[in-house]
Amino acid sequence: MRYAQLVMGPAGCGKSTYCSTMVQHATDEKKVIEVVNLDPAAEYFDYEPLVDIRELIHLDDAMEDQELKFGPNGGLVFCMEYLLENSKWLEEQLGDVDEDYIIFDCPGQIELYTHMTVIRQLVDMLQNINFRICGVFLLDSQFMVDGSKFLSGTMAALSVMINLELPHINILTKMDLLSKGARKQLDRYLEPDPHSLLADMEKGHWNQKYRNLTEALGRLIEDYSLVRFYPLNIKDEENIADIRLTIDNIIQYGEEADVKMKDFDEPEQDDGD
Repeated sequence: MRYAQLVMGPAGCGKSTYCSTMVQHATDEKKVIEVVNLDPAAEYFDYEPLVDIRELIHLDDAMEDQELKFGPNGGLVFCMEYLLENSKWLEEQLGDVDEDYIIFDCPGQIELYTHMTVIRQLVDMLQNINFRICGVFLLDSQFMVDGSKFLSGTMAALSVMINLELPHINILTKMDLLSKGARKQLDRYLEPDPHSLLADMEKGHWNQKYRNLTEALGRLIEDYSLVRFYPLNIKDEENIADIRLTIDNIIQYGEEADVKMKDFDEPEQDDGD
């Protein structure tokens, strides 16, 4: 069995930082986690990728081609479809190492995860080569302190969970950048309560006009009861360890390893016993 995190989220959510943080945390524990860069538009990341999609195709290839002439969004979709068409290349690059642990750093285009099928096809391909995968969906916590934006982020997370049909965890990044007031506000939302969200959103003409729509979205979140967010502060080692443990439990990492036993000497018994 092989193990993987599929790291997704909109642009600017901190995917690269998350990947490098997890790699460093594993290194500190004398373990190995590799990262595969699947973002053909990536310009910089502070980890050394095991595999880099840019060696196969770069976003500029799709945008500068005289026949294709894609824009940034269309180019990203084309690059991911091209990767799937050349899935043997990815399989060869990944090798066949049992018990390896890989983080796949995906592009920052939300449509790829919410309703398109390209990432779902990628998941199927990885599962066919013996990967047990956890979907990791990141959202910037600074974006989520407002009730209406939190509702939007929750719906995006729910869409990704339903579209990919994977064991899944939602993470709020950049918690270390929040003010005390923003953190206090966000604490009320970590396990979404539609009634609390609606109460915060009732002010304003737009929210009054579309109250029925907002209530319907709230009921949808409540009926599914699937979305929960885990806060991540990269400056808190205990918090990082908790997130890693949660994901490892989801993919059952380490559970199939042989249990190491320590030999103990039998206690000596007294002659009078």
